[in-house]
Amino acid sequence: MKRSEEIVEILEAYDLTGSYRAAAELAGCDHHTVARYVALREAGQPPVAREHRARPIDDYLDKIEELVARSNGRVRADVVHQCLVAMGFTGGERTTRRAVAEVKARLRAGQRRVFRPWVTEPGLWLQWDWGEGPRVGGRRTNLWCAWLAWSRFRVVIAVWDRTLPTIVACLDTTLRRLGGVPTYALTDNERTVSVDHVAGVAVRHPEIVAVGRHYGMSIRTCVPADPQSKGGSEATVRIAKADLVPTEVNLAEEYRVFGQLEAACRQWCEQVNARPHRETRRPPVQMLAEERARLHPLPTQPFTVAFGTTRRVNWDATVSVEGVRYSVPHQLVDTRVWVRFHGDDLVVTAVGEQGPTEVARHSRSTPGSPSIQAEHYPPQSAAAAAHGERIPRATSAAEAEFLALGPGAASWLVEAAAAGARGVRRKMTEAVALAKLHPPGQVDQALGTAAVAGRFAENDVLRILAHQAGETISKPPARASETHSLQPGTAAWSGFGVTPAEILIEQQPDPAGDPA
Repeated sequence: MKRSEEIVEILEAYDLTGSYRAAAELAGCDHHTVARYVALREAGQPPVAREHRARPIDDYLDKIEELVARSNGRVRADVVHQCLVAMGFTGGERTTRRAVAEVKARLRAGQRRVFRPWVTEPGLWLQWDWGEGPRVGGRRTNLWCAWLAWSRFRVVIAVWDRTLPTIVACLDTTLRRLGGVPTYALTDNERTVSVDHVAGVAVRHPEIVAVGRHYGMSIRTCVPADPQSKGGSEATVRIAKADLVPTEVNLAEEYRVFGQLEAACRQWCEQVNARPHRETRRPPVQMLAEERARLHPLPTQPFTVAFGTTRRVNWDATVSVEGVRYSVPHQLVDTRVWVRFHGDDLVVTAVGEQGPTEVARHSRSTPGSPSIQAEHYPPQSAAAAAHGERIPRATSAAEAEFLALGPGAASWLVEAAAAGARGVRRKMTEAVALAKLHPPGQVDQALGTAAVAGRFAENDVLRILAHQAGETISKPPARASETHSLQPGTAAWSGFGVTPAEILIEQQPDPAGDPA
């Protein structure tokens, strides 16, 4: 078989000479070769095409096609080769692999599905699907991925489970972000949407039908095991997982708390909806503004039947369920929430301006053992957390003037009161007076140092203030020299062997006025 360059040279030589033998002499080949390539060109066939040569495996092609068709193109080439060897084939396995690959390619070409392009219309179709999210605290999360077909607007929400109440909450949140309701919503045949299939027809879940009726939307499901029928949501799941799930490809960091994953999902949606789409060359957020004119109005109240039973949040930011108190965010005090049990978890849902949101999740507890989470309450101050007491608050002008010095003054007051120091008010007045003679920051620092060291005696703050200013008067350090030794003397030994009466006599003054 000649190379393409050689065939072109042969044909050029023939066009130049017009003779097979003369062209063969110029191209350096046989004149029969020139005649064959010229005949192929005149017949309209590609001269560079390889001609099929008879192979020993051609006698077994019928058997190969039978095995490939029976397995629907899944049979392995080594299995086919074993069958051919048993039938008397003496060729190598490499030859069999090539023949099997050719037969499989012809089978796929005959079974290939042909899709007609889907021309979407504004305001008609919404698709949603689920993707496995990253693990937070060793617990699996899920990604709700919705896609509005015409504008390509995407919504990704992180949740803990795929239960029907969670689907309703995610669907309501998605519709409120879109600003309206499309005519149809397409999804998979999960048990929360389709409870059964009869003669290939999906039987809808009664509650999901009620949800669609509440929002004025028809819930549709795709053909089972046919992801091509909802490729938009499949693509949303794929690109969302590629960016949000930490892998070695995107080098994303692990999420320590669930709130970080929620913030990452919101940031991701803002990013992909603001950049031009590859198909439309326009940002989805701009196209959504046009599509909203074709969407149905959104109900004011969400569908709350699936969220469970209602509870009112007490003054201590807790709800009572089966005699057990569970905490909720303190911003929900005196509001109404919905509670339900999902397995061993209690799920608390609140409805706000952005739709229903899961605000708390607790493990099931027993009466007498309340479940309280610290993140549901406002952060405690450092001083109150350290001392377990309230923050000092001024009740008079003098107290306000003292506490205005800074946190060191507040710490000094708390520690002095706990230590039972005397004259606290008088010492507070002295500290205010010192702040008029020295910078208030230095006085506050001295008060903080006194609180840490437990120095609450008279003039302790003044001494600490002088020390911090470098004004401490102290005796010069003793150093050894030619006239002074650091060796202690023996004067303390002079009292050994002397009775107390003798010591008293020595200490009494002489009546004559002379020292003893």
